[in-house]
Formats: sequence, C-alpha cells, structure tokens
Amino acid sequence: MKKLTMVLALVMALLLCALPAWAEETDASIQYILDKGELILGLDDTFPPMGFRDDNNEIVGYDIDLAKEVASRLGVTLKTQPIEWDAKELELSSKSIDCIWNGLSITPARQESMSMTKGYMNNKIVLVVKGDKGYAAKEDLVGKKIAVQNGSFAQEVLEEYEEYKDFYASVDVLGYDEYLTALMDLQQDGVDAVLIDLVVAEYRIAGLNDDNLVLIDSLEDDIFGVGFRKEDAALRDKVNAILAEMAQDGATAKISEKWFGKDISILEDVAAAE
Repeated sequence: MKKLTMVLALVMALLLCALPAWAEETDASIQYILDKGELILGLDDTFPPMGFRDDNNEIVGYDIDLAKEVASRLGVTLKTQPIEWDAKELELSSKSIDCIWNGLSITPARQESMSMTKGYMNNKIVLVVKGDKGYAAKEDLVGKKIAVQNGSFAQEVLEEYEEYKDFYASVDVLGYDEYLTALMDLQQDGVDAVLIDLVVAEYRIAGLNDDNLVLIDSLEDDIFGVGFRKEDAALRDKVNAILAEMAQDGATAKISEKWFGKDISILEDVAAAE
C-alpha cells in the first residue's frame, strides 16, 4: 500500500509539473479548460472577416486567428462551434461553448450577463443604402424598411437606445439571421437600408462587387470583446493577459495585417493598461 501511495504521489507531482506555472494558482474556470484540452469558441459563421466559412467550408477569420494563438499559449486546442447568434447567451451558460468570440460588442447588458474582456477592436455601427436612391443620412429613411441581424448590437442600438427612439418609431425594422441575406435584399429593393457593423459591411460589399452599396451614417462606436460565463472571471483575466502579451510581441499586428492590410487592433491600449 505504501508503494502504491508513493507511486500515486509521484504521478500527481509529474502532472503538476506538466501544467503551465500559472495553472496551479487559478480557479476552476481555467482548470476546466485545461482538463478538457480545448477551448470551444461560439460564433456566427457568416460574420466576415471576424469568423466565417471560406471556399473550402473551413471556419476562418481575424477572430479565429486571434483565438487560435490564445489557445496555443494556454496549451489547449481551439474548437469552433457555430451557434444561432440570438441564442448565444444560452449556449454559453449551458456550457455548449466556453466563450463567444466573433465581433461581440461590449455593452452594459452583456457586461451584466457575462465576463467580458477588455476591448480589442474599435468597430462602428453604420447604415448601408443604395447610392442611387439619394439617401444621405438616417433622417432620409423615415418610413423606410431597415434590416438588422437578430441578436446583434445594431439591433440593440436601434431598438433600445434612447437617442434613437424617434428614428426607431419612424421606420419598419426587419430581422435577419445573417447580414449577407440582408444586403442582397437591399440590392433587390426588399429593404431600404441595412444597419450593420462597419468591418462586415466593408468586407461584404467588396465581395458583392457592388459600387452602388454605400455607407451614409454612423450611429455608434462598437468595441469588440470576448464573452465568458459570469463565473469564469479567472479565464477571462488570463485571456486578457495573453492578448496583452500578443500586443507587445507583435502577434496581433501580424494577424491584423493579414486580414485588414494594417494593424487596426487596440490591443496596445490593453497592454498599456495592464
């Protein structure tokens, strides 16, 4: 029995030595990921260039590359899990996924329901219209049809922000599961405008090769962050620290240049705040 006890003690010691040094002093949220050996990332896989399917049906994107590097530095693999965007909080709380990392806007409501990282990108919520219609600002869209993605920050801005309540009351809002369908409906005059994330609008418009789709107004700044379960603060903090490290060693700049042709991240600000 003494020999068995000694063997078990030795095995446990070796296992502890194999873990990253920081793992010994963290709470259950990090150990849960280490024990699984994977970080499951929930995303809307129609949200380029943050996370989407390429021509080979592989999930790729700026957020995916960031998350792969973070997972590597955690010592686990990344698994991407497409979800219904308007059910993202339920997917997270039920542990179907470990984080929401897909152009997720930091909002007061989400900070209440999730543990949100610091911002890593500054986006905007903009209106896209057909240039030949003569619309120049949101005021020109009174009485018109506005498309939004269900569960998006754009939808929240339009439907819940006090400063847009009169505009919201003056338009007909249509919800879509993803933005590409909304933009194609705009091309066919099914809607008069799409309220959308700037980074997605620029990518999709370039892909549609339609010079008649133009941006006319910016409603809100939109800071992207990563969402974790409310009780997973230690995991959130570790990801914050890794993102700061990536900003300092140039990893985020390299990923940003790959997808945008320049470094548009704000992770230097995160690093400076650490």
